Amino acid sequence: MKYFLHLIIIYIGTVSSYFSQNFTRPGEWKKFKKEVFLKVGTSNFLGDLGGMDRQGTDYSPVDLDFSTTRTAIGVGYRYKIERWINVTGTFDYLIVKGNDALTTDPFRNNRNLNFKSNIFEIAGRVEIGYQSSRTGNRYGIKRTLTTRMTNKNHAIFAFIGIGGFYYNPKGQLNGSGAWVKLRPLHTEGQGLPGGPRQYSNYSLCIPIGAFYKLTINRQWSVGIEFNWRKTFTDYIDDVSTTYYDPTALIAAYGVQSAQMADPHLGQILGHSAPDGNGVRAQRGDINQKDTYTSLQITAGYIFKQKRKRARLRSKF
Repeated sequence: MKYFLHLIIIYIGTVSSYFSQNFTRPGEWKKFKKEVFLKVGTSNFLGDLGGMDRQGTDYSPVDLDFSTTRTAIGVGYRYKIERWINVTGTFDYLIVKGNDALTTDPFRNNRNLNFKSNIFEIAGRVEIGYQSSRTGNRYGIKRTLTTRMTNKNHAIFAFIGIGGFYYNPKGQLNGSGAWVKLRPLHTEGQGLPGGPRQYSNYSLCIPIGAFYKLTINRQWSVGIEFNWRKTFTDYIDDVSTTYYDPTALIAAYGVQSAQMADPHLGQILGHSAPDGNGVRAQRGDINQKDTYTSLQITAGYIFKQKRKRARLRSKF
């Protein structure tokens, strides 16, 4: 009986020790609410220009042209409201690019347009997900009892938010030479009779995505993040509506405007000319807005909340 009682006591002590060492206290996360992080990775564009060797598929990643992948870097600040919900602010710099010459789709290849743009984005978002509470063993077995092992937590979150960004598309004539700012050229007849309004260099976006994060020693984190942006502009690539009369473009904005508006290869007869009813030929897809994405590695530092000093109150 004594031997049996000893075994029970040892078992209870071992289990309680295991749980106390491998799981944080329920409110432990409150000490680690604030985090700053860096992001670096790649960006891609989904819009009217470029794409895979097929007819464009709106909003679909199957139309991504990975040969135009460019750089995306950013910084962020995260504040934990609850264990499962965060609010985060980010600033991102991305480069996006598209080129009809890189696709064998006959219509887009013959159109022969190209662009690149720097994007500067500021966004806020709400993150909802799961964060584990388990940590590593408190003491190592192979070393001394004072050796502390690494604590690790895993987190996976989805997010949605709202942001604003600046863009300024540039193009090359026939894919070579100097990069030219396209907005001042009014390539679709912006401001002319029957043409669209001039577009702004600023627009709103809705970032939607997810990230995985591994926290080490409760204060350092590494992870990976995917972010897809729905935008409210169709002019990130300077292409949206229809071809405009090149004679009117030359008269209003110069020869370069007409050249950059329609540098087609001539492989499809009358592809940019009006039809028999005078309806202008399609240059872009006005019904769908442009989107851009990023895939980035993250590294962060989590600030530990300082303990408040207890105040001794006099009884007198």
